Amino acid sequence: MRSHLAAIALLFPLAGCGQSMDHQPRYDTNSTADIFPNGASAQQPPEGTVPQSALAYQQALADPPPVTEALLQRGKERYGIFCAPCHGFDGDGDGIVVKRGFPAPPSYHSDALIEAPASHFLDVMKNGYGVMYSYADRVAPGDRWAIVAYIRALQLSKHASLADAQAAGVRLQ
Repeated sequence: MRSHLAAIALLFPLAGCGQSMDHQPRYDTNSTADIFPNGASAQQPPEGTVPQSALAYQQALADPPPVTEALLQRGKERYGIFCAPCHGFDGDGDGIVVKRGFPAPPSYHSDALIEAPASHFLDVMKNGYGVMYSYADRVAPGDRWAIVAYIRALQLSKHASLADAQAAGVRLQ
């Protein structure tokens, strides 16, 4: 009996020989799969599932960061990359793409956009608006807040009066 057990114990390691992780049964993209009721190998996630990062993503959009010089610098950089080609560096809607025939976006200095809440700009970056397509997969939530802060700085800079500058303590010396 012991010899039979020893022989079986010696055969177990050999049972895995010739098996390679490279040669496993799998389904190719868009191939059929008889094990699923609809016959397709590609299946939708179960209803109600959310990506792991969805909650952190929503939280980042819900809580605006404090406006700091670093945030404005980041916003200026991101604005120059994603927004300036159409909106122009000063926010007037006359970027290089517009000069080449693309429809002009509205100026950030219009009364409607000056009075618009920050959520409007966040929504437009996420969903697009008019001929502007969505930047949801290109601009992270933190960078969206930075861009909104920079847009607000552009709006303030264009409409600031001498009295506003003096009240803010701006000096030329």
